[in-house]
Amino acid sequence: MRVVLVGYMASGKSSVGKLLARELGLEFLDLDAYIEEQQQKSIKTIFSEKGEIYFRKLEHEMLSKVLDDHQDLMLSTGGGTPCYGNNMETILQKSDHSIYLQLSISALVERIKGEKEDRPLVKNIDDEDLPEFIGKHLFERRQYYAQAKHILECDGKDLETVVSEIKQLLL
Repeated sequence: MRVVLVGYMASGKSSVGKLLARELGLEFLDLDAYIEEQQQKSIKTIFSEKGEIYFRKLEHEMLSKVLDDHQDLMLSTGGGTPCYGNNMETILQKSDHSIYLQLSISALVERIKGEKEDRPLVKNIDDEDLPEFIGKHLFERRQYYAQAKHILECDGKDLETVVSEIKQLLL
């Protein structure tokens, strides 16, 4: 079974994916970490050295490779992955389940505020400007996320609850 998690940054894709993979006996892969390992460079470095267009092409190649090479896999994608090239189409064609971890703007703002240093996209945005930034970004990306086979509302739910609800969807 190939399961792909999509959603905005800080929606819990990696945390949920790790726990879910362990409970279902699947290999867990974080696409961003996989790309960094394959390239021996951080995503931030790839972006600064080669630019976003290069990165998005590489990301598409790696997404296809991972889904082709693994039969049993829990894959956590980057927040932008489904929104570029034909990545969402690739996810839908090559996975058994795609799940959009959906959170409200206010929930995302609360999560992102505490992680800004680790998130280059929002690192230099003032806290009071985060709701507008996230709202605009989510408006652009939601059309891609919403194509996932399953949409799971995650506001106010702890990790165990989200994992439990996903297991119900998959079984």
